[in-house]
Parts: sequence; C-alpha cells; structure tokens
Amino acid sequence: MSVTRTIIKSVGGYLPERIMTNAEMSTFVDTSDEWIRERTGIRQRHMAADGEFTSHLAVAAAKQALERAGVEVNEVDMVIVGTTTPDRTFPSTACIVQAELGMTRGAAFDLQAACSGFLYGLAIADSFIISGAYQRILVIGAETLTRLMDWKDRNSCVLFGDGAGAALVEGMKGQGSLQDRGILASHLRSDGRYRDLLTASGGPSTTQSIGTVQMNGREVFRHAVVNISEAITKALQITGFAADEIDWFVPHQANGRILEGVAKKVGLPREKIVMTLDKQGNTSAASVPLALNSLYESGKLQEGQLILFEAMGGGFTWGSALMRW
Repeated sequence: MSVTRTIIKSVGGYLPERIMTNAEMSTFVDTSDEWIRERTGIRQRHMAADGEFTSHLAVAAAKQALERAGVEVNEVDMVIVGTTTPDRTFPSTACIVQAELGMTRGAAFDLQAACSGFLYGLAIADSFIISGAYQRILVIGAETLTRLMDWKDRNSCVLFGDGAGAALVEGMKGQGSLQDRGILASHLRSDGRYRDLLTASGGPSTTQSIGTVQMNGREVFRHAVVNISEAITKALQITGFAADEIDWFVPHQANGRILEGVAKKVGLPREKIVMTLDKQGNTSAASVPLALNSLYESGKLQEGQLILFEAMGGGFTWGSALMRW
C-alpha cells in the first residue's frame, strides 16, 4: 500500500562567529573551566553579536538547507520556527524569516516548546505533509539564549549558547513498511505541573519584561533522564525496533551527564551518540538540528540509516522521533 512519508531532504546550520570559552567566562562568573567541563561536558559556546538577531541565525541556516537541496524559496509551502527567543513579541520570527528569504507564498508561524521546539515542529510538519495540505516545509530551531542569562547564576549561565539549525522536509511515496525512508514514529509529551523547574522569570503578560533563565538543575536532571528514556522507549515500541538497530542517536544537547544517563538507560552505545555540546553548549530548540547538521557534514550519515531524535525543555515538554534517512 502506497503511503506518504515525510523525509528530511536537506539540513543547514549557523553558529555566530563569537566564541566564549569556559576560561573567558570564568573571568566574570564564579566558575572555572574544570568545574563546567566536569558537570556539563561543555568547553565553549557561540554568542550572537550585537545587532545579530534570532531571525538572522534562522535565515542563514535556512539558506544553507535550501542551497544544499537545490530548492528555490518559493517552492517552500511553510516556515515553522521553534524558538524561545523571538525577535519581537509579534510578529513571529517565522514571518520575519519568510520575508528575509524572499518567500511570498505559503504560511509561517513560531512554535514555543522550549528546547523541544524543533521536534514539535518536525511532528507538526509531518502531520501537514501526510495530510496532503503542504508538500515542502522548512522546520527551523533558532535561539539567542545568551540574552536571557543571569550572569551571576553559574548553574545556568554556563550551559547555553546561540545558534540555528534548519531541516527542509517534504513528502515522498513509501510502501507503508518500516523500510520506507522518512519519519516512522514521533512521540510528544508535556507536563505543566513542572513549569517552574525550568523557566524564564519574565513575560509580556506578567512582568512586561523578558526575564532571565531560572533552573532547578537537580530536579531537571532527574526528570530528564526518566522522561527522555520513556519517549525513546515509546518510539521503539511503536516501530518494533530494538535499541541496537539504531544507527545514530541525535539528542538535544542539554548536558553530557543527561545524555550518558539516557543512553545507558535505553541501551545506546556511546559511539552512536552525536555530541556537539562541548563546542556549542545547549542551544535549546536549535540543538537537535545543529547536531543533525554536524552529522551530515561529517559524511557519516548514509541513506537508509535509522536516526533517533529526542529533546526535553521547559514546560516540561519532551519527545522523540524515529526516521530512516
């Protein structure tokens, strides 16, 4: 039976030129390179320049994805941007990206699911494509989170960086089997009871300010390992694959200890984990597509391989997706 599958046709990424190392950060934050590396695995992060906005990062990543695919912008039906750091309260960053790309058709909107934003966007794009409503969609994760940092809070400010990643997704006919290319399963969850464990202190309706990131690290770690492992297990159950059949694990780059804990819990070997957080930090909604872009650029990603994605962010939101490249 012929079915429509959603494939990722191409990917793109962008990291700001400015790099802040742990050593530099330790000159104005009560921390050290050793302290950060031991607790997070992060060595450096990128920071957007003055006048460089989330939309600028998103546009650069999208242009690379389009160029690699050989697709013109007006062949794209929709732009979805996952971000917690939009250029403005409104209009959406996606609309700004749409205009800057020169796209004069289709639709554009932002999606707010914190660090899970790209995975939520991918699932929504998959639904649109399977339904036949749209054929080709840009899904972007883009953040300038360093602008939400409390630089006196060493438990949170050391974690985050800026960047953007993009995936151009489109429909392809498959046979309805697990050998099809494309997204084979996705699983999204949230639980708002834990919203205060990872949050920003501001908001247009509450404080009329953007606020700063606030995090209960110990509790976030505990929930992350359990929730992410559950989402991964669910994706494997839906498809019937075993963990050892996965070729690449492309996770949200939250914390080295979290990734190792999740991998161990679900039985994924270290060599299959795509890790970028040592050089990029936690780029929130951008981290999954940036990690996928890194895998693509390494030349190790081959057609037919199984890729497992996961993410968890404030809300809490979390989820997973399993696809054949």
